[in-house]
Amino acid sequence: MNNVLQQRPRAIIVGGSLGGLFAANMLQRNGWEVTIFERTPETLTGRGAGIVTHPELFEALAAAGVAIDDSIGVRICTRVTLSRDGSTVSDREMPQTLTAWGKMYDVLGNAFSGVYRTGAMVTDVDSRSDHAVVKLEDGSTHRADLVIAADGFRSGVRERLLPSAALEYAGYIAWRGLVDEAQISRETHAAIFDKFAFCLPPHEQILGYPVAGDGNSTTPGQRRYNFVWYRATREHDELPDLLTDATGKVWNNGIPPALIRPNVLADMESAAAHRLAPQFAEIVSRTAQPLFQPIFDLTVPRMAFGRIALLGDAAFVARPHCGMGVTKAAGDAMALVRALARHESVETALEAYSAERVQVGQAVVEHARHLGAYMQAQLKSEQDREMAERYRTPEAVMRETAVSRRF
Repeated sequence: MNNVLQQRPRAIIVGGSLGGLFAANMLQRNGWEVTIFERTPETLTGRGAGIVTHPELFEALAAAGVAIDDSIGVRICTRVTLSRDGSTVSDREMPQTLTAWGKMYDVLGNAFSGVYRTGAMVTDVDSRSDHAVVKLEDGSTHRADLVIAADGFRSGVRERLLPSAALEYAGYIAWRGLVDEAQISRETHAAIFDKFAFCLPPHEQILGYPVAGDGNSTTPGQRRYNFVWYRATREHDELPDLLTDATGKVWNNGIPPALIRPNVLADMESAAAHRLAPQFAEIVSRTAQPLFQPIFDLTVPRMAFGRIALLGDAAFVARPHCGMGVTKAAGDAMALVRALARHESVETALEAYSAERVQVGQAVVEHARHLGAYMQAQLKSEQDREMAERYRTPEAVMRETAVSRRF
């Protein structure tokens, strides 16, 4: 870092999830004093589900000081698409490592030795000529040379800096869930457990793959199977209904899984039994606590605001089809640290970072939109649905979904 700053520059990271931890570890290894402010009152261990890895993600883990071995995830070699009756429609060899959110959070958290404060709600940020300021809900004010907003797709910092940047609903939701390996029948285990599997019922799509189990174990018999099931959902009536709990409260920012109404879960399981391959229907029915997420897009024109930078989903939100969410955040962190090392001032470094990563973020969002075009077309005209159907062959879906590519 340059000699304009104090010998040990200070960074504050708003958001203690994976993107924030990637940035924290990389900055720490480059001589920065780092404090993380996480708004949730408890640690985030155990949250999230499956994560698809890419070469850039492993580069970022190494840059963050994380030693990588076979325990980082579950290695698979094959992709397969199943028909409604459970038979194989198509398969292809495609080696890949699948990991879990909890595993990534633990390895990055263990590598970080700075300050990690939970229950720290940020109410304001400000960039000044020689420092940045972060204000918390408890009334305290904190000064730093750099502030990184890594507070997720509903970023409060982004809303303050770019109030016109709004999430755009894509027209469908993703049901998600995890099932312990020991709870899966022998037949279903043999058919899909060691594979990245797909099923393409009319107007929908489901995929699944193995991930680490309880305690981040990758030992056979102790793993889990992760599924993601995309279903078209109208914004004006169907989505609000799904987001309404038994008391009538509508959770517009996402309903807690435990508050999803029993009849909603029953309808979902019934649809699985009637629409999905029996292997996937079993996985869905044996999921202890399914959850769903409305799918959004978000783009921003810039990621730098003086001494404040946006990172990960706080900047660009891409649909999950390309499996790049965590990798994109990790790439942001690497680019930010490189820029800080190359430039004479924080402001100049962040401008260079923004110029590079805005292009990457836009490319990831556009690619994810391409992969999700079929699902989005389901609430449009019959012509739109017919056009989208042409690009939804099993071979195309397996070839393009969650594959490694440089943007």
